[in-house]
Amino acid sequence: MSIVSSVEELEAIYGKPNDASTVKVADRVTAEYRKLIEVSPFAALATSGPEGLDCSPRGDAAGFVRIHDDKTLMMPDRRGNNRIDSLRNIVRDPRVALLFLIPGVGSTLRINGRAHIATDPALCQSFLMEGKAPRSVIVMDVDEVYFQCARAIVRSDLWNPAKHVDAKDLPSPGQILASMSANRVGGEEYDRAWPERARQTMW
Repeated sequence: MSIVSSVEELEAIYGKPNDASTVKVADRVTAEYRKLIEVSPFAALATSGPEGLDCSPRGDAAGFVRIHDDKTLMMPDRRGNNRIDSLRNIVRDPRVALLFLIPGVGSTLRINGRAHIATDPALCQSFLMEGKAPRSVIVMDVDEVYFQCARAIVRSDLWNPAKHVDAKDLPSPGQILASMSANRVGGEEYDRAWPERARQTMW
């Protein structure tokens, strides 16, 4: 196996990026990039901490990441599994990255920066959803913003309904939990109860 071990080797293989790959990078949320953030209902949040890296899915109504100003984004931390992996990382290493997806659109949006966790009652209340406020808000200082071309989405055919996978052909969460816990957790009852449990605890 031939292993690349230096930046110089990489650049010799790939060459230099063209202008379209570099001029698109902004140090703030531009008017064009604002529009992409405002219609996105999903982002992947990448963080880093002493235990390693983490990438967490984040989703809500379109525009759920609030543009406070052109250098500041705010994202509510909605209810989840209480592992708080991302939050643990942020309080120890503020570096974060977001990758926004827009249903039906090939281009994605990438944002890198630094974040902190805010719990001001008024701020949390401003993200109220169905009478419920998040326990905290991730506040991100933007360092760079740029769109990613559509090749990955096109290659994966991600938005093609004909390519959707039937969940019945895959192990269910209950089955995975049962397998991992020697049937102590999960099982058919877990899968049966999940839709209603999720409905009641979505926010």
